[in-house]
Amino acid sequence: MRASGEPTSDSAVAPLRDTESTEGLWPVTSHHPNGRSPERILLVSADIGEGHNATARAIEEAARRLWPECETARLDTLRMMGPGVGPLFRWIYVRNVESTPWLYDLFYDALWRWHWFATASRRFVGAWVGPPLRRRIRRWEPDLVISTYPMATAGLDRLRRRGELEKPVSAVVSDFCPHPFWVYPEIDLHYVMSEASLRALHRAQPDATAAVSVPPVSAAFRPRDREEARRSLGMPTEGFQVLIACGSLSFGSVERAVDTALAESRVDRVIVACGRNEQLRARLAERDTTERSLLALGWCDDMPGLTAAADVVISNAGGATALETMACGRTVIMFEPIAGHGRANAELMARAGLAELCPTSDSLAATLHELTASPERLRRDEQRALGQATAGEFTEQVAALAELPRHRGARRLRSSDRFFVHAADAVVPQQTGAVLRLREAPEERTAEQWAGHLAELIERRARALPMLRNTLVQRGARGPRWHTVRRIEPWQHLDHRTSPERDEVVREFFTAAVPTDRPPWQLRVLRTDTETLILAKLHHALGDGIAVTNTLVRLLRDSADDRERDSPPPRNERRATASAAIRSLVTSRGRTALTVARGMWKLATAGPAPLSPLDGDSTSGRVFDTAELPTGEVRAQARARGIPSSVLLIGLTAEALHRTLAERTGTGPGQHMRVMVPRTTRSPRDTPTAEMFGNHTVAVSVDLPVGPMDAEQRLREVAERLNAGQHDGQPAAAGIAMAALGMLPTPLHRPLVRTIYQRRFFNALVSAMPGSRRPPRVWGALVAEVLPILPLAPGVGTAMGLISWGDTVGVGITADARLEWLPSRLCEQLRSCFRQLRARTESTPRPGTTREEAQR
Repeated sequence: MRASGEPTSDSAVAPLRDTESTEGLWPVTSHHPNGRSPERILLVSADIGEGHNATARAIEEAARRLWPECETARLDTLRMMGPGVGPLFRWIYVRNVESTPWLYDLFYDALWRWHWFATASRRFVGAWVGPPLRRRIRRWEPDLVISTYPMATAGLDRLRRRGELEKPVSAVVSDFCPHPFWVYPEIDLHYVMSEASLRALHRAQPDATAAVSVPPVSAAFRPRDREEARRSLGMPTEGFQVLIACGSLSFGSVERAVDTALAESRVDRVIVACGRNEQLRARLAERDTTERSLLALGWCDDMPGLTAAADVVISNAGGATALETMACGRTVIMFEPIAGHGRANAELMARAGLAELCPTSDSLAATLHELTASPERLRRDEQRALGQATAGEFTEQVAALAELPRHRGARRLRSSDRFFVHAADAVVPQQTGAVLRLREAPEERTAEQWAGHLAELIERRARALPMLRNTLVQRGARGPRWHTVRRIEPWQHLDHRTSPERDEVVREFFTAAVPTDRPPWQLRVLRTDTETLILAKLHHALGDGIAVTNTLVRLLRDSADDRERDSPPPRNERRATASAAIRSLVTSRGRTALTVARGMWKLATAGPAPLSPLDGDSTSGRVFDTAELPTGEVRAQARARGIPSSVLLIGLTAEALHRTLAERTGTGPGQHMRVMVPRTTRSPRDTPTAEMFGNHTVAVSVDLPVGPMDAEQRLREVAERLNAGQHDGQPAAAGIAMAALGMLPTPLHRPLVRTIYQRRFFNALVSAMPGSRRPPRVWGALVAEVLPILPLAPGVGTAMGLISWGDTVGVGITADARLEWLPSRLCEQLRSCFRQLRARTESTPRPGTTREEAQR
């Protein structure tokens, strides 16, 4: 006879490869992949009792039904950890439960009481399990990894934290109460057994992601007619039958449960599944043979039938046996639960109304008396258990594991992102955004219809975009951390307006601070009399302008993800790139150190920014305006002067500032404004931008000349100063300084950031960003223009963003409300400067041009 979940024969185990076998890796099916996803599934379990293996077998059954051609392999964690580890751990487990339960309770309670102890214990186990697990995963290359054993999950979490495992990873928690050793922040999904289990999981690890599952048991454990089950086993169909099943090791107070059940006059039969515990079976067999109501079984062949034949099942651990009982729709009694996780499982099941908890023999006797005397209550308990067990299809839940989005646990912000968290306050929120202008829509649609379409896109795509699924949590001295949310509610991030007052709606949207009690981003659809706009804003800690626009495109565009464009380079190319970088670093470290030292000196001796008429105390109000320039002509003008387009745009900004200040307050010779110009630190070989959220920029400080000067001369000076700022070590020095600041604890970091990031050190922000030469479509409408909206800094009243997008360079100007006149005037001057620059170029013949060519 066979216990629950035991393999039927050794012939079911197939070799991993035709010519090799791997220690600890036991393939269960051996089918050739046919291109479907997933082609290979790895289950990581452990041979310690049968609960973890039973859960793994249930997953295998579901996988066979879903993907008949999929290969499934099972890995024994304890065997993988080294020779003798399995027998040692099983001996320790049995001794703790039977002889020193107080020691097991002490360890279990410490996991819950001291977070540092739980973290240290999990990291130790992860460091032990992770390396051998990594080797086997690389050898077998599974498409999906599922753990049914907590120590295996610790190893998978370590691999995830170290960036060594990117395939979907999940854990099926067969204990009813997930303890801290079961739950890990980097696992994509934990399946637990009830809503109460879900609450316990998030108490153990708030940043873990989980969902409620039906019991992960073999399909043989199903509701059956009790009399039919008894007939199939050759048992009498009448009478009240109690099954005592305490796992494959059958330890604990089994004999006291037998004595108490036999003492109840209404109990007709007591059946004990002794599993591998032959000593227990022998002791029970020695009892008076006239005691016909007691049947002690060894390794049972048909546990599903035996469970279905019982009226109640008495157990003591709350693991696989309890789940199998629930799946059969039978009442579970938890009697004298074993120490640690057994007691926690029993208490949680009782609170959820899914088990009767009997901590003593007297309470067990009273419960059995009540259940035997009240068939109505027994049926009510059975219906409750059956309702929990049949709430969904386990096969469907296994199917969902193959498409899990990558989950990341709580993690400390990068130094550049923490900078913007600490720079923000109630008056000057740090948020960046954009206005997307749509045109050529195939049909007229209302703002409500547009919002409905965007809500569908958010529901479908946002979980795959890290920038959109992280919320900001600030916890005292530990500093701000990212937490990945389990679900994104589209209408918490989206609204719509229909109004002819475009400027007023834009002002209201971008002035209000983005909420931080959820992922800090918002969208609004605005339908005016003549156009449709999508307004977007995000907390600046989520990303810089490049990451923001990239994420918006990936979220909203009609086409599927461009994998070829967004995917990282092949592994061998990445290795070659890393090797080349190392060689370059070694050969040029002296030159690099000199450049960084020069940049540090430049930063240290820069001094305060000059006084500017645009500086002043910040208010909570904002004003905005936008402008557009033709991309092709901007590039042509830049080529004519031998400078990049971004430099030309910043030079035009300097000219527009000069003209605006000249007519407002007047300007003098040599007058300048210090602006911060962001420079990206991304390289073309980096991770796709949508996966690489956060601020990957450093700022270069540039003194823009705004005094009286010829426009062409101003362009030349701006180009020289930008080039000097780029090559004098400022970017590297700024990055090092920001990283050093980020190492400080929050009580020191926050005041230092607020001392640095304010009008004393710069007068304005100017950002010229690359965009897209091939604008995408959203619901058939072309995203014709993107107009960036930048944040301000305390006392800094102006920020200008410029982005090349298709045929248009979009310009967005943000100003403090005390400078209400400024944005519109700057936009007018910028257009005027460009027209005059273009006219001057057209009227100046290039060297070598004939008189006739110039006239033409």
